[in-house]
Amino acid sequence: MAILAFLVEAHSGGRVEAITRTFGVDWQHLGAQIISFCILCAVLHRWAYQPILKMLDERRQQIALGQANAERIKAELDKTERMRREVLQKANAEAARLVKDAHAAAARVQERESQKAIAAAQQMIAKAQEAAAQEHIRMLAQVKQELGRLIVQTAATVTGKILTAEDQRRLAEETVRQLPS
Repeated sequence: MAILAFLVEAHSGGRVEAITRTFGVDWQHLGAQIISFCILCAVLHRWAYQPILKMLDERRQQIALGQANAERIKAELDKTERMRREVLQKANAEAARLVKDAHAAAARVQERESQKAIAAAQQMIAKAQEAAAQEHIRMLAQVKQELGRLIVQTAATVTGKILTAEDQRRLAEETVRQLPS
């Protein structure tokens, strides 16, 4: 619209006409160039700018979709990371509980085995004491028998006579009775 006003003013004369003559403006060529330029702009707009703008809009949408997907993926990754941490915490807690239970079970087994070992040791000590007491009794019997034999032999030697079996038995029994148990 401004161009038409400029053209109308140029034909009416005045200052614009002086400027156009100074610069050598040919109104017919200028008008044709303006019309050619407008046609070129319309053609470029229709077949070049619109496809480019459409492609840019599609790219903008793809970028927005990619950003939305990236946000969604990041949210899922964060969720997965939280779940992983929770699973690790649960696993660590379970492992600590299992270790604690294992220590407790080991302590119980150790206590039970200690009790068994103590009982076995006490049993061995009792058997050893019993065996020692029986051995002591057997040795005392042997000592008494040997002592009786020695006394009979000594008495036979001192008296100078041969003692009968009855005399030997009687002397041995008397000696055994007089010995402290």
